[in-house]
Amino acid sequence: MGVPDAVRSLLSRYRATGADLPFGDPTRAHGVDMEGYFWRFTDVGSGRVLIALIGVNRSPRGPWATIGVATSPGDGVPARLVTHALDGAWADPDAVGARSDDAFVGDDRRLRVDVPGAHLDLVISEPWRWPHRAFGGSSVFQTVPGLNQYWHPWLLGGTASGSVEVDGDRWQLTGAQVYGEKNWGRGGFPESWWWGQAQGFADADACVAFAGGEVYAGPLRTEVTGLVVRLPGGRVVRLGNPGTSPVRARVADDTWTLRGRGGGWFIEVDAHAPLAQAHVLPVPLPAEHRNTPGALEHLSGELAVTVRRHGSLVWQGSSRLAGLEHGGLARTEAELARRRGEPAPRP
Repeated sequence: MGVPDAVRSLLSRYRATGADLPFGDPTRAHGVDMEGYFWRFTDVGSGRVLIALIGVNRSPRGPWATIGVATSPGDGVPARLVTHALDGAWADPDAVGARSDDAFVGDDRRLRVDVPGAHLDLVISEPWRWPHRAFGGSSVFQTVPGLNQYWHPWLLGGTASGSVEVDGDRWQLTGAQVYGEKNWGRGGFPESWWWGQAQGFADADACVAFAGGEVYAGPLRTEVTGLVVRLPGGRVVRLGNPGTSPVRARVADDTWTLRGRGGGWFIEVDAHAPLAQAHVLPVPLPAEHRNTPGALEHLSGELAVTVRRHGSLVWQGSSRLAGLEHGGLARTEAELARRRGEPAPRP
């Protein structure tokens, strides 16, 4: 017997708020104001990192896309950043995937970008997807309708190969480690947030990701940080429920310090990167049909992680190819003014 039409309609309206029931699939498009898709490629052999992102946004003028591609420096080549705002965008309602015509097409197996200044053609093999069926990266918060932001690190490993050209910088990826995530919400981005992701550990299958900020829906407001570690061997530990597995985050302009505990686990993350070396990434203002500088992101910061359970060391590792981000319009405007030698804007 199929699902009755009335139930199907109710579930569709529920997901349109951004929420997912337990055992749902957060990677499918919800149809909210902004659905962001992000891929990160860590090329340990060359010591370089590549990121690509697309935001599928809705405005009164129709759907449009935020597109960004950035690289870390390497072999005497400086870091590169290419961004665009393009009319036309689509997010897959049945699986992970997004596109903007032929300019950007990405899913769990391939990523192709063809815009002025950036040309990528990458194939993802042996994808290692999020293993927990009941909840995604936002855990129980994924069931709360109407949050300003949800987060799901759906791809915690795999390899990628193919061609890269960004602002004249060309190289070939061969067996790079790959990470993918999705974030979405009804109101765009929070006023301030923090994020990090790292591969490139001595243990090639290890992966660390975290995301935090103020989460709100109507009168409900709370600060939450989700912390995910894929341990060598494949076990995935997720902390960040305020009541049962809280993560305490202290973030400054150039340091990220996280302490999380729950279920006998205790995870420490310490990371740093020079502020002056951060890319300035765009964030969408969906209703205004435009991007604005909104996130300071490092592609090759340093991150150390220690995982204990019931007091015993389970794993520790470090990476010099960590992605580290501190977001917020006010913070980004202040850093841009500093780089131009201008006074910081008034709050």
